[in-house]
Amino acid sequence: MIKGFKDFILRGNVIDLAVAVVIGGAFTAVVTAIVDSIINPIVALFYQPDKNGNFGPTIHGIYNQPVTFPIGGLITAVISFLAVALVVYFVFVVPMNHFKERQAAKAGLPEDAEAVPTEQELLIQIRDLLEKQKSA
Repeated sequence: MIKGFKDFILRGNVIDLAVAVVIGGAFTAVVTAIVDSIINPIVALFYQPDKNGNFGPTIHGIYNQPVTFPIGGLITAVISFLAVALVVYFVFVVPMNHFKERQAAKAGLPEDAEAVPTEQELLIQIRDLLEKQKSA
């Protein structure tokens, strides 16, 4: 049981996921700071903040009350997501793919190795062979 747990923990995907979560959380704070200090002020050049500090296009509602669509939060979320996804891809996914390719090359597996048939395909082949034997 301990050996199975050890194999599970040492599997590449689990370690990659743990590192990605930690780095993503730390990097999110950096991206949020950049967006808050650079992007949001640029957007604020075009829109005045309302009394709550939200800035974006303001439209007057049915009762002539001003309604602000706060795009600052949306911009922050989109840029944060894209930046974190970009870092995770280039720091974790690309190197891991290269590592797996090198491991496959060391093992002598050809890159164009024939795909292993799925369980369903094997069952279909067995069924067809049994039917062929019955009819013969």
